Amino acid sequence: MELKYGKRKVNLDINGFKSLKILLPDEKEGLEEPFKGVEASLQSPIGTPPLRKMLENKKPEKIVIVVNDITRPTPYEYILPPLLDQLHNAGVKKEQITFIIATGIHEPHTEEQNVQIFGRDIVNDYRFISHDPDDNLVDLGTLPSGNSLLVNKNVAEADFVITTGLITPHYFATYSGGRKSILPGVCGRKTIQENHSLMVDLFDRDLPLADNPINLDMIDAARRVNVNFILNVVTNSRKEIVEVVAGELVKAWQQGVEISAGMYRVPVERKSDVTIVSAGGFPKDINMYQAQKALDNANKVTRDGGVILFLAECSMGLGEPTFAEWMEEAGEPRDIIDRITEEFVLGGHKAFAIARVVEDKEVILISDLDQKTTESLFFKKADSLEEGLKYIAAKKGQDCFEDCFTVIMPEGALTVPLVQHH
Repeated sequence: MELKYGKRKVNLDINGFKSLKILLPDEKEGLEEPFKGVEASLQSPIGTPPLRKMLENKKPEKIVIVVNDITRPTPYEYILPPLLDQLHNAGVKKEQITFIIATGIHEPHTEEQNVQIFGRDIVNDYRFISHDPDDNLVDLGTLPSGNSLLVNKNVAEADFVITTGLITPHYFATYSGGRKSILPGVCGRKTIQENHSLMVDLFDRDLPLADNPINLDMIDAARRVNVNFILNVVTNSRKEIVEVVAGELVKAWQQGVEISAGMYRVPVERKSDVTIVSAGGFPKDINMYQAQKALDNANKVTRDGGVILFLAECSMGLGEPTFAEWMEEAGEPRDIIDRITEEFVLGGHKAFAIARVVEDKEVILISDLDQKTTESLFFKKADSLEEGLKYIAAKKGQDCFEDCFTVIMPEGALTVPLVQHH
């Protein structure tokens, strides 16, 4: 079978595996006419009047559209043209619209990246601003957890806020999209750090959304900013839109979550001895900071003492300086776990997520990262799938693939295993 690696595919021979389970999302087909799907959802949204009617009634002066950054493969070529048509049909002029790129603490976009994602025409015609977590913020008080809410000034002062995004499983916020455009998307570093710090106590607890304090703070932040309308999509692994949800912040998003959960939460009868996981190719494996989500999903299905063979190109390296520092400075995984318990630092949270896995499982990584960087992650480096499998066979015994239960996850970032029997 073929597994995605960066922008290409590598072959995996599965003939030798006696007990094998291939875990794939229960994917839906893409919409035949995605433009029409987006248009229809704007005209009959969930929980709000049609977008055009809302704009005609409110007559907003300043409109902000919050958009995802390059790390989220959002099909903007289908989302933005119908959205902008609705705005202009309601009498809104181009100069009244500002696009804010929800970078959270990621790097700001270059002009080329904007063109790559949003298209040359839209970038030339409208104002685009990359959010800066350290500048141009306003304080909107305290969130339910007691954390502070610092948010992008352009967003807070807009007369009408529209958020756009993608609803996929997320390793501690449960799902992306909806409220996540605001927190972490356009919040201050302190707010993002305090919000993400709640994850340390949440790991391995599969809390329902209604009880997840991270989610509750995110919803409150989006309400505080007064998000008027959301436009979110659920996509399959081919990046085709399978469902469009638009309208009220929570109602529309929750409808998208149900569809996403139906596709991406996949039952498996027991834990594996060996898991072979691909992050799902570019941009999911653009760097280790992003690819880690696939490792987290593989971890859920692998027994303690098991092995994870992990395919993630990481053409842009580790992806975040604090994360890289924490990995380099640790003598063993436990150092990171102790460190984050003492003081939560953004970037350190990725190091923590990896340390949790390598504490009781062996991870063999196939990537562009060099030996030294791979070892700083407490992973073993392999140059190919064959080399990785040979290493496992040498360690566990030549006939281990006849006796072992092996799970293959071709879309690791999107597949959330639900183990039936622990």
